[in-house]
Amino acid sequence: MALTPLDIHNKEFRHAFRGYDEDEVNEFLDQVIKDYEALIRENKDLESQIQTLQDRLNHFTNIEETLSKTIIVAQEAADEVKGNAKKEAQLIIRESEKNADRIINEALVKSGKIALEIEELKKQASIYRTRFRTLLEAQLELLKADSWDTLEGRGSEERERRSIDSVI
Repeated sequence: MALTPLDIHNKEFRHAFRGYDEDEVNEFLDQVIKDYEALIRENKDLESQIQTLQDRLNHFTNIEETLSKTIIVAQEAADEVKGNAKKEAQLIIRESEKNADRIINEALVKSGKIALEIEELKKQASIYRTRFRTLLEAQLELLKADSWDTLEGRGSEERERRSIDSVI
């Protein structure tokens, strides 16, 4: 148990023969009491300061922990957003590649159809030319004939007109 200033003040010493001067002892004890009270007050002040500083330290420690957790959460969120963005970008790229392949395939099919149509038109043009040439040659032969009397009459003209119409 620690001494209090009151304990020091109330302490009674036994008197002995040829003992110490009582006034001197009392004066010294009064000085000890004052110094002891000053030390107790200073100790209480220091304890109060320590408590205040400890409270502030706890407060800042809590802030630090909160900031650390916040930074970790923000980093995780950023990583997640980054990962999602990469996945989305890859998905967009794959879809774009599929669309590009589809467009290319459609263009190839269309160009194939057009090439077939061109070939068909070339064949039809060739057939038309051949028929037209044949018709012209037949007409030239008719013109070269010595007489117009050799013609078989209107029936043959009719047939020639039909053949001309079918060629055209």
